[in-house]
Amino acid sequence: MKSFSLPDLGEGLAESEIIEWHVDVGDSVTVDQVVLTVETAKATVEVPAPYAGKIVRRYGNEGDVIGIGSLLLEIDETEASAQQVTTEVQADAATVVGNVSQQTQEVNVDEFWIGQPRSPKPSDSLKALPSARRLAQKLGVDLKTVEGSGPDGIIVDTDIYQAGDQQRPGTEVLKGARRTMVNSMTESHHNVASVTITEEAMLEHWRDNEDITSRLILAIVSACKKEPAINAWFDAEAMTRCLHGNVNIGIAVDSRHGLYVPVLRNAESQTSAQIRKWLDETTTEIRNRKIAREQLQHATITLTNFGAIAGIFATPVVTSPQVAIVGSGRVMEKVVLRNNQAVAIKTLPLSMTFDHRACTGGEAARFIKEMVRHLEQSND
Repeated sequence: MKSFSLPDLGEGLAESEIIEWHVDVGDSVTVDQVVLTVETAKATVEVPAPYAGKIVRRYGNEGDVIGIGSLLLEIDETEASAQQVTTEVQADAATVVGNVSQQTQEVNVDEFWIGQPRSPKPSDSLKALPSARRLAQKLGVDLKTVEGSGPDGIIVDTDIYQAGDQQRPGTEVLKGARRTMVNSMTESHHNVASVTITEEAMLEHWRDNEDITSRLILAIVSACKKEPAINAWFDAEAMTRCLHGNVNIGIAVDSRHGLYVPVLRNAESQTSAQIRKWLDETTTEIRNRKIAREQLQHATITLTNFGAIAGIFATPVVTSPQVAIVGSGRVMEKVVLRNNQAVAIKTLPLSMTFDHRACTGGEAARFIKEMVRHLEQSND
C-alpha cells in the first residue's frame, strides 16, 4: 500500500483547488495516468499517478483547497512487475512534478505539568499532516476537536475544512481565481502609483450590430502604436522600462469561478472576425475551467469591459509589470448639438488607469485621445 500526496506543481504555488477527480475508489490506474485536475493561482493542472495499482482510498472533494503534501490517494500496488516499473518511473517523476514524502508529525495536546513525569497514553496524542496543521492555524480550528479520516486516524486538509464549516457557518474559503485576485489586487494597491483618466467616444457612425469588444481591442492597438509608452512593462527595483512592439492584450473575463484575464497575443495582426472567434473560444474554455497557464501570461496591457454588466466610469486596477489598464462603461445615449440641432447619439465612456511612475499624464492623455478617434470612425 502506498500513499500519494499533492506534489510541488512549480512556480512557487503552494495551494491548489480540486477541480475534478478522474478516478474513484476501486479503479485501477497506471503510472502517469491522470487522476485529478487541480487549479492553481495561474491555471489548471492535470496530476498523474506515480504508482500503478488499485485505488483504495481517495482524499478531498471537488472544490477543496489543498496544499503541497496534502494526502490524495492510497494505492494498492498490483504485482511485482508493476512495482518495478513504478520504481523506475517514480525516480524520474521527482524531477518533473516533485514527489512529496508522506510524513506525519505527532502533536502533543496535553499540558506539561512541572515536577510530574510525563507518561502519555495513546489517546494523549493526535496525528495530522503538516499542511492540515498549518490550515487549522489559519482557520482557527482546534485540532483536538477534529476526527481524522486519513490512515490510522491522521487528520488531513479536508477534515479541517469540514470542521471550519461547522464552527463558522456561512464562512467561505476563497478558492481559485478569487484567491489569486486577493494577492494581485493587494500587490497593485501597495506598489503602483495609480492615476485614472476618463473620456467619451461618440458612436454616431456605428452600425447597430457593432462588436464593442472587438472595436475596443482595435482601438487599443491603434493607441499603442501612437503612444508606445503605454504598451510597456515597468520594473521599479531595476528602474527599467520595456516598450513592447507586439500588443498582447489581457481581456478581463468575469465568471462564476472568479476573474480570469486571458491574453490575446499579437492583437495588432488580428481582424475583427479573428478577435471575435478568439473571444468566444476562450470564454468557453474559462466557463469549463480548461484555460491553460500560458493563456494567462505575458499581457502588455489590459482591457476590462465592465459596461457589459453595469457602470459608467471606474478606476480599474493596474497589474504589474504592466503600466496601464483600459476600462469601458455601458453605452449611453446623450443629447448633443449638431448644426445647432439637438441630436440624441450613443456614447461610450472610457476610463484608463496608468502607473504614473512609468508614464506621464501627457502620454496617457494622447493614448486615450487616439482610442477615442479610432472608436468614433466608421467601420465600413
